[in-house]
Parts: sequence; structure tokens; C-alpha cells
Amino acid sequence: MSNPPALVIAPPALHTLPVRGTTQRFPVNRIFCVGRNYADHAREMGHDPSREPPFFFMKPASTIVADGGDFPYPTLSSDVHHEVELVVALSRGGRDIDAAAALVHVYGYAVGLDMTRRDLQAEAKKMGRPWDTGKAFDASAPCGEVVPAAAIGHPTSGAVVLEIDGQVKQRGDLSQLIWNVPETIAYLSTLFTLEPGDLIFSGTPAGVGPVRRGQTLVGRVAGVGELRTRVV
Repeated sequence: MSNPPALVIAPPALHTLPVRGTTQRFPVNRIFCVGRNYADHAREMGHDPSREPPFFFMKPASTIVADGGDFPYPTLSSDVHHEVELVVALSRGGRDIDAAAALVHVYGYAVGLDMTRRDLQAEAKKMGRPWDTGKAFDASAPCGEVVPAAAIGHPTSGAVVLEIDGQVKQRGDLSQLIWNVPETIAYLSTLFTLEPGDLIFSGTPAGVGPVRRGQTLVGRVAGVGELRTRVV
């Protein structure tokens, strides 16, 4: 076997998430996010919640905030919103995956927050530009521990809740997903060749809204766990 090539700079850090019940960690490859995947959230954003094909945007792995770390309020925005989501962690990749076989590609699940600079996203939408500045900024993907599917199965129902300082701001149920987890994996795999370590943020229920410095956010998905972060 040949030696690996010498690198001109140090390789970027590997971003990982804790795995419940073990000292091992889950390496994060890419982060795919599903847009408007709950009907009530689609309505509150001014869109028709009909079952049109899903659409996706991405965040770099470097946007992960793990282990209950703080969420630093980003620059160039005065309207940063919370979006609590079930996160799907893949252990196997593939292309053109059949929905009936999609769950064998899932290592486990976590609770995540798709933090959004809503003002910058709205400006990008109005100008017909990509959403990257509104969605893919530093620390925009707080995520809790990964819970292996071998331990909890594949949840299809259960409350999805976000609290700020003890007050419920978002509440939905996994059964309300327009595109469920296997369907999402199958469709996404027609657009990208999925890889081990990919995360899928599956969409957020209604009730998204602004956060302020000093607040504590707690996201929960029934049967999966919780995520806690403080806005600083």
C-alpha cells in the first residue's frame, strides 16, 4: 500500500457527535436539511403544504454544536430563529435507494436545531439567491447525542417540542411529517449519492420564532432524547 500524500496544511478537524451508551462518537460528513416538511410550518411560512417533491439545503459539518455547547448569536442578523428537528444519522450510503429498504441505512437518531438567520434568508428569497447566508452560518446546527436505532427502533410518531426558558414555542408530532424518514432518504438518494456519516435534518413543526442572548433552548423528540443549548 502506498503512503498517503503529504499535506501542505493540517487537515480540517473531524466533527463528531456523542453516541448514547458508548464512549465512541459519530463522525459527521454532510448535513442535509429538508425544507417545509410539516404542513403547519409550511403554512406559517406562507406556502401551500401539499405533498410536492421535497427540497433540500445543506450545512457544512463545521456548523455542528455538540455536547450541549453554547450557540453564539451570529453577526449581521437581528432575527435568528429556532427550528427543532428529528435528525437521521446514516451508517450506510447509496444511490437510488428504495424507500422500503431505506431504514437499513440508518445508524440512529438525534435531536437537532436548524438555526436560521431569518432576515438574511428572507432577503435571499426575495432576490432569488441561495440560502447559505441564512442557513449555513457558523454554529447553525446544534445537535444532541446520537441514539442507535438498535436501541430505540425507528420512531414514526411522538412529540417534537422546543422550549425557551421553560415555555413551549414549538410542538408537533413525527406522524405529521409530509415526507417520512424512509421516503426522504429514498428521494434524497436520487439527487446525491449518500455516504456514511451524512445527517438529515428532517424538518421542523410550526411555531418557529426568534431567540435572544441569554435564553436557554431545550429541544425534545419523544423516544429519542433532548438537546439543550444556551444563546450567548
